[in-house]
Amino acid sequence: MSERSSFGPVEVRRQVFDTPFTFAAGTTLPQWELVYETYGTLNADRSNAILVCHALSGHHHVAGWYADNPKNVGWWDNMIGPGKPVDTNRFFVVGVNNLGGCHGSTGPSSLNPATGQPWGADFPVVTVNDWIRAQAQLADALGIEQWAAVMGGSLGGMQALQWAIDLPDRVRHALVIAAAPKLTAENIAFNDVARQAILTDPEFHGGHFYRHHTRPTRGLRLARMLGHITYLSDDQMAEKFGRKRRPDAGSYGFGVEFEIESYLRYQGDKFAGWFDANTYLLMTKALDYFDPAEPFGGDLAAALAGARAKFFVVSFSTDWRFSPARSREIVNALVKNQHAVTYAEITSPHGHDGFLMDDGYYHAVVAAYMRNIET
Repeated sequence: MSERSSFGPVEVRRQVFDTPFTFAAGTTLPQWELVYETYGTLNADRSNAILVCHALSGHHHVAGWYADNPKNVGWWDNMIGPGKPVDTNRFFVVGVNNLGGCHGSTGPSSLNPATGQPWGADFPVVTVNDWIRAQAQLADALGIEQWAAVMGGSLGGMQALQWAIDLPDRVRHALVIAAAPKLTAENIAFNDVARQAILTDPEFHGGHFYRHHTRPTRGLRLARMLGHITYLSDDQMAEKFGRKRRPDAGSYGFGVEFEIESYLRYQGDKFAGWFDANTYLLMTKALDYFDPAEPFGGDLAAALAGARAKFFVVSFSTDWRFSPARSREIVNALVKNQHAVTYAEITSPHGHDGFLMDDGYYHAVVAAYMRNIET
């Protein structure tokens, strides 16, 4: 694997915090930890650091690969690395697994010190604001007073937006990609149906399935299948699958006959094999609660009035989950405040997943913006 194709190999790092963390929901963790990775070199004045925030099913492994598992490549490896749009020859990039995650950071599968059992359903509901405060403490531990940029796609982009609102002096640029200022009722409905698939799985056991040595794979599988449909565009599904049937398909039955059925079941099975059901519930609920304008009477411009960062907002033409119109709401609120904002609407066939794709034009636009960030 060449250096140009990936940053790796990389190592997982762990930061333990002995100071209590209190969630917006009121629950306090006496001790907690975050798992993260870094790429590139932090410069002498610590001014070239970039925080990458992950989406619903993301994690800290953003780029590179592991020496003992070269096939495990970071989820945004096409974006981050030497000579890539986020050039690790210039920037020091940090990827973190958020609180409530299932990849090593304190979450539902971690032990609750009060019971000696996994937290399970007792783990507090998390908000995007909680994540910003936790990430800020990680920045403190790394000696980073201000991020050159905070960036992410989807739920990650929402975190970048919240960073600029909550801690305006600690971020110079916010890259808000394939995101929205809040969920529509339709999006909340999709999330609730996905959660119901998990909550009603007989193996869920009220969120304490760890004690029963089982997992609600059926519910998690269905939740992922539903979610995956919303990440794709109709054109993409038509082009890739159409109404094609599998060679071994029967007729007049309820088995897997169409290629799209086979694809969705494969994606559902794969996801259910490695993701945690309680984490899925927490992440979708964080999405539902996200609404930075709510404390300002629903006025997004008022919420962004105190921001000091420069903004780069990116949307994708076929993204119907977070449509370009939702990104333009953010842009309009920034313009009302006379904030510096660059907006790009990428023509893409990939729907919401467009922000993850190796699209030449999209990457060129990001690279052009990143070159103008001083370090």
